[in-house]
Amino acid sequence: MNNEESWTTHRSGTIMRGSSPGRPASNKRPKSGSRRSFSFSRGRILKIFLALCVLWLLAVVLYQMNKPLPAGISYESPVYRTDRVDFLYDLTYPAKTSEFTQDRQIFDRTIEMIGEAERFIVIDVFLFNDYTHKDQQYPEVSAKLARTLIERKQAVPDLDIVFITDEVNTNYGSAPNALLERLKKAGIRVVMTDVDPLRDSTPLYSAVWRTFFQWFGQSGEGRIPNLMASGGPDITLRSYLKLLNVKANHRKAFITEKGALVSSGNIHDASAYHSNVALEVSGPIIGDMLQAEQAVLDLSGGGTLPAYPADDAEETQGQYAVQYLTEGKVYDRLLKEIGSASSGDTVWMGMFYLADKKVIQELSAAADRGAKVRLVLDPNENAFGRDKIGIPNRPVAAQLHDEAPGKIEIRWYNTTKEQYHTKMLFVQRQNGDSSVLAGSTNFTPRNLKDYNLENDLFVEGAADSEMIGEVQGYFERIWTNDGAAYTLDLEEHLEATTWLKDIVYRIQMRLGFTTF
Repeated sequence: MNNEESWTTHRSGTIMRGSSPGRPASNKRPKSGSRRSFSFSRGRILKIFLALCVLWLLAVVLYQMNKPLPAGISYESPVYRTDRVDFLYDLTYPAKTSEFTQDRQIFDRTIEMIGEAERFIVIDVFLFNDYTHKDQQYPEVSAKLARTLIERKQAVPDLDIVFITDEVNTNYGSAPNALLERLKKAGIRVVMTDVDPLRDSTPLYSAVWRTFFQWFGQSGEGRIPNLMASGGPDITLRSYLKLLNVKANHRKAFITEKGALVSSGNIHDASAYHSNVALEVSGPIIGDMLQAEQAVLDLSGGGTLPAYPADDAEETQGQYAVQYLTEGKVYDRLLKEIGSASSGDTVWMGMFYLADKKVIQELSAAADRGAKVRLVLDPNENAFGRDKIGIPNRPVAAQLHDEAPGKIEIRWYNTTKEQYHTKMLFVQRQNGDSSVLAGSTNFTPRNLKDYNLENDLFVEGAADSEMIGEVQGYFERIWTNDGAAYTLDLEEHLEATTWLKDIVYRIQMRLGFTTF
């Protein structure tokens, strides 16, 4: 037997192992202090880990909210002079013999422009798909556009066609878009915008997504019902997780060597009945629009766009001043135009979403200076055939009504199953040129503060010029209900108690958890 250990017998007869002969037997156990020390160390490590995670997420939040914008984003062109600016609109309204009717100009002009193009076509549009809810039917505008582009490409094989869009149209990678696949097979370059390099507009969520989920991608067999369109393909959970970043290429531009159209409207079946506006221009500003679109291709790996040969002689001629603006530069111009309105002027606004605090303040200030302020707002009760609860426009309308009763006039567009999807400001000046700002941009923080990709055209012209007269006539027509019940009184959608919506609205605005 080893001298270092021995066996002893207790009185009970139990044989115990001892360390050496003559020493009392014992069971060796870790001291209680050692166990507490080990437990404390493990808890401390966990706390340190959690603290580091929080610090990391805060760093991601701060960086992704304030990081430098990609090159070419938030673009402002020079001011050009031209004699040609065309105002177009789609206007849907109740009819005496049917539920509604539509005056449609924008999509029809888009189709015409395809047939006129000889050198290039560049399209940048947010929504382009034929997905609808199963109980709905809409005009098949997306398929018609795809078919027209393919036919034109076949007729003019050297025609360079580039189609830029947002990944919402592939359900964020869950399923291929059949229309886009047809365009690719026909030799048309399709560019899916990479919006990840843009700043985050829902920073608390996006920091978590960027840290833990983005690495897994979105593709795969979708198993979750498509909430955006029940008739569309099912979606993966990872696609929904990316969707919750609520970030988009929201632009609407149609560019050829002969002209360019900037619109508030998508080429999307479920949006076919929406009321929209557009401005069409020509001349050297087309080169600036291509430059702004090249910035989107650069961040998305989309190659190079064709160049536009500018004619310097056109820059100083013409009755209209025109300027192309994207992202935050739209915001700068918007605040400047409202801020310049004074007594005797009229500020007209047709708007799908109005929620930006500075814009609302400028409208009130303009009214205080004696300008007449007239707003035509969508009631925010319909989203592609599904009900909404009136946010943000109804809380904003209630706020303006309470803060400046009688100073700011508001009417609701009389929607049926569609949206008043217009995004336009018109400052009708008593002295000096009037101005129009129109395009893709809702007047909300997400759209104005360099989060989404957006685009607008700014136009100045004399009050007696043709285009300015057409815009004025448009607003007066729907404001006075000339020929149809286009708009409704404020009281129609101004609830007596809006506290719940107001709370939801304020939480959404504070945290960025919005779709507007």
